[in-house]
Amino acid sequence: MAYQTLISVPQLHDLLAAGEDVLILDCDFELGAPDKGRETYRAGHLPGARYAHLDEDLAGPSDGTNGRHPLPAQVAFAAWLRAQGLKRGQQVVACDSSGGAWAARAWWLLRWAGHAEIAVLDGGKQAWAQAGLPMETGDPSPTAPGDFTAGETLVPVPVNARQVLANIDSREAQVLDARDPSRFRGDPNPIDPVAGHVPGARNRFFRDNLGPDGRFRSAPELAADFTALLGESPAVLSCGSGVTACHNALAMAVAGLPQPRLYPGSWSEWIADPARPVATGEG
Repeated sequence: MAYQTLISVPQLHDLLAAGEDVLILDCDFELGAPDKGRETYRAGHLPGARYAHLDEDLAGPSDGTNGRHPLPAQVAFAAWLRAQGLKRGQQVVACDSSGGAWAARAWWLLRWAGHAEIAVLDGGKQAWAQAGLPMETGDPSPTAPGDFTAGETLVPVPVNARQVLANIDSREAQVLDARDPSRFRGDPNPIDPVAGHVPGARNRFFRDNLGPDGRFRSAPELAADFTALLGESPAVLSCGSGVTACHNALAMAVAGLPQPRLYPGSWSEWIADPARPVATGEG
């Protein structure tokens, strides 16, 4: 059985106990402290997990106009996955200590590269530790390269800034912004040099996808939330840099809703051009 959205701690434990070949990607990261995630990984990670750095592995180079975390070149991303040992058809599990904020980016990228067998660990590393299951420390052991090659994408084609700009007037799609409500409103903050949101966007804070226990809420609850925001409109997902927007994409997949399109550049790309309009307030 392949897991393609979420996998629970007991399900992952059973796979590993049965000797199944699972590639685990530890995606821990901290904005503003790019070395912290690797330190957290070395301090404790699931057995056999490989570290996926948001800036270095799950994003391409930023040139100041394409957002903080542009998509990596698909060929380069596939090569990195092979170096982690990924084989065609192998189950991959992405995890972190932040409710899936970073792991969901890995989930979306693998699907973008044509790999369907990718799931996020529900509850993350905390749920694994709370279950009393073992952790490893230090750097990973060397591994033999895999045979993965990028295939036909499993996600809708991402949108660019020009399309988002045109959508302000056409309203063909509803932009959902995954940032926290204060950043969406345009309150002063240290992350966004220009505060606010794309005109016409609505706010769907990614952490609202989670329950108090840090696990994803039920499919019916998620479906009701997103349907209330979208109505009959297709979704374009945005955030600060195209990362936590993927958390909303995962939540929509859990809910069984139509696949949204990602705006990878998101707010950090949008504000790089002062000619693009900015809205503030609740939206």
